[in-house]
Amino acid sequence: MKRIELLVLLLLAALISQAQPPYPQSRIETKTIKSEVLSADREYTIFLPKSYDTDTSKKYPVLYLLHGMMQTNNDWFHRGYVKDVMDQLTASGEASEMIIVSPNAGGDMSKGHWNGYFDMPGWKYETFFFTEFLPYIEKTYRAIGNKQSRAVAGLSMGGGGATAYGQRHSDMFGAVYAMSALMSIPEEGAHRFDDPNSLMAILTRSVIENSCVKYVEEADEQRKAQLRTVAWFVDCGDDDFLLDRNIELTQAMRKGFIPCEFRVRDGGHTWEYWHSALYTCLPFVSRSFNK
Repeated sequence: MKRIELLVLLLLAALISQAQPPYPQSRIETKTIKSEVLSADREYTIFLPKSYDTDTSKKYPVLYLLHGMMQTNNDWFHRGYVKDVMDQLTASGEASEMIIVSPNAGGDMSKGHWNGYFDMPGWKYETFFFTEFLPYIEKTYRAIGNKQSRAVAGLSMGGGGATAYGQRHSDMFGAVYAMSALMSIPEEGAHRFDDPNSLMAILTRSVIENSCVKYVEEADEQRKAQLRTVAWFVDCGDDDFLLDRNIELTQAMRKGFIPCEFRVRDGGHTWEYWHSALYTCLPFVSRSFNK
């Protein structure tokens, strides 16, 4: 008799357990947007916080997280482990819940994939980002959708892209976090290609033309005032080949009296470095969101 009672209790416990909703989890999705500007479908990968599906009235700040050259929208999530870091930091209270989205602006150049976040002949990516992609994300997902609830960050090519977007669209972003950023390329870099029409040559010229360093060095007082409305953070390894470019940008910001946090840590141009940078980046943008 006691055995039957025990079996009944175990069966009831199992039924109750199955009836309870699962513990909320954050999730990542990879989706596609059709771009009229680029005449192509473009993928993006998005992180949605654990309360996204349970608190359907809540709106969230958005971090646009840009990848590096030859990479794609998946790299931040599969190699940088954004979800794991974000889950850990929100659980500890070091970061607030947010939507994180990485658009595809790259791929293998040897296979004919464009790379870059600027408008170039045949690849008007910046126009796509601001007229199609960002509005689509903030309409499709529950984004707060204002300057103070929007940030942009990135690594290498994406770090330069994030910095340039924050500079030229300072009314759109409250914070910028640049990692190992391609802030500029010396002018002679444009002349080292045998084929001036190659994708790499076009990308190189676009970086020179959109130099983040020159943007600050040539800024008048009105532009400097606009840059001061953004929270800036530059993060680069001491063994990174782009360290001098990041120092130049920081020096230009200091001369213009534009507040900018600058960190040089042990490391190079590696995923180990960028993964570790997330532990500073995500709390930094959270503080900006919470102001």
